[in-house]
Amino acid sequence: MTTPRPSGVVALLAPSLRPRPATQASMSSTNPRLDEIRIGASAVCAWLALFVGLVSAASALLAGPGYRAELLTLSEGFTLMRWAVYGAIGGAFLALLGIGLPPVARRARARMIAVLALLICIGVAVPPLRLYQSAQGLPKIHDISTDTSDPPAFVAVLPRRQGARNPVDYRPETALLQQRGYPDIAPQWLQVSPGEAFARAELAARAMGWLVVDVAPGALRIEATDTTLLFGFKDDIVIRVRPQEQGSIIDVRSMSRIGVSDMGTNAKRIRAFLKKLAAV
Repeated sequence: MTTPRPSGVVALLAPSLRPRPATQASMSSTNPRLDEIRIGASAVCAWLALFVGLVSAASALLAGPGYRAELLTLSEGFTLMRWAVYGAIGGAFLALLGIGLPPVARRARARMIAVLALLICIGVAVPPLRLYQSAQGLPKIHDISTDTSDPPAFVAVLPRRQGARNPVDYRPETALLQQRGYPDIAPQWLQVSPGEAFARAELAARAMGWLVVDVAPGALRIEATDTTLLFGFKDDIVIRVRPQEQGSIIDVRSMSRIGVSDMGTNAKRIRAFLKKLAAV
């Protein structure tokens, strides 16, 4: 069976009725002036976003070291970090504008710059925002202990805590808030002698990279200090070993020297230590 050939007017119009491939000219605006405006706007947004992103990144990176070097107060450091996040959000918006403008062939470089700026701004804004969001569901406490009824006591680190804003006295309301926010924090039981448990606890503490302040085998107590990465906050840790009928029980207490809320840092530290202890 053969297909009938088009005839007459249909045959003449057939070539014009076939879909033509889109050309670069047809994809771009028919107004050269509008194209130039789009190119310029894309470049301005891209470069401005990159500038804002770099300034925000520098501010975020300098906030902590500036406080540690006593060039900034804690309030000034937090303010600088907060404005770095605000700037990164604004830079990301500018970068999206640079990327999202209608495609014009001559602005490929501007789009690459905008993408780079967007990645920088995301890297600056997302970690603090995630930390802030996760902290909203956590109790506003800074003293975490595996034993909330009889927490280990600090002894050797007390002189180092002179002038600390947070006293070492354990408050009963802290236990209630911890049980709600961190119900998994519990003592570690080891089926070994107290001496062996103490040796393992010391190895685990040193493996954590803490500054071990005191090792008291007679009291079965270890005290240490950990320093946070960015702002250099000092948090103190005390580890206590107690003999049991079959084995030993290890309790850990981690407490911040400054700040009402530790944003989960002390609980994370205790979890990491107990995990390290189980692997020793």
